[in-house]
Amino acid sequence: MRGIDVLELRRHSRHGAIRVAELERLGVPPPTAYRRCRPGGPWQRPLPGIVILGDAPPSRRQLVEAALLYAGPQAVVTGLEACHRHGLRAASGAETVHVLVPHDRKVKSSDYLIVERTIRLPTAVPRDGVPLAPRARAVLDACRRLRALDPCRALIAEAVQCGQVSPVELERELAFGSQRGTSVPREVLRDVLHGAHSVAELDGIQVWRRTGLPSLAWNVDLYDQNGQFVARPDGWCEEVGLAWEIDSYEYHFERDDYARTLKRNARYAAAGVVLVQTLPNRLRTEPDAVVAELLAAYRAAANRPRPRLTPRAAAS
Repeated sequence: MRGIDVLELRRHSRHGAIRVAELERLGVPPPTAYRRCRPGGPWQRPLPGIVILGDAPPSRRQLVEAALLYAGPQAVVTGLEACHRHGLRAASGAETVHVLVPHDRKVKSSDYLIVERTIRLPTAVPRDGVPLAPRARAVLDACRRLRALDPCRALIAEAVQCGQVSPVELERELAFGSQRGTSVPREVLRDVLHGAHSVAELDGIQVWRRTGLPSLAWNVDLYDQNGQFVARPDGWCEEVGLAWEIDSYEYHFERDDYARTLKRNARYAAAGVVLVQTLPNRLRTEPDAVVAELLAAYRAAANRPRPRLTPRAAAS
């Protein structure tokens, strides 16, 4: 471009994204900028008033930077994009960018960008130069728009299981945040608050409810009469001393996990605990068979002396 240093333009951009107003300040008239964004041109216009300096498919970072430039100062990325940047695998593949802006900002959603005005603008958590909503806010903002149970379960369970957020933080955010679209995350969070910390355990809660048996305690530590630790079952039926382990290959049969699983099962046997082991995929593919196995195990446990074990809330 005659008379204009393209490298200088890139230096003033954010990963190649730049406002048309900034281009004008640098000597590129708006008509010239928009003309270069026509099909086949060297630039692109992903959002009104925003240009990407290049003709290659925009990277995810460029789309995020374009969204922040469009939304203006104080904009904070939330939802699936923020969850992904916080490291949650269940949030990968987001097609939109969801940002929060102050309630008095007059900016609207456009194309791939969701703009949400809020009176509860959170303090941004910078990550690789991108201002993100705190984890609990990002997770629930994502779940409010997911609406479907399974992806919502996966996201909340991963966030809790990997220690990024606590159930109490999610409950607090759900109580004080927007109430739109909260029915599904409320259902998931109810089970998480009962102690389920993974998608498999959340599925397990649904299957156990079908048995009609007394409720389970989830992820409690069991100790024998001498105060020795026995195990931390996924589910524990206190009434009859029945343990339920939802054992996935990923978490129990790699490296040294298989040996640990065998030692755990030996401790259950020594303590007189009736143990049911279920692969996670069977909770969805064979729920009736799993229900039958649980009922049979419950009857067996009820017909033998109850093991003298003491459950305690597991340390976080």
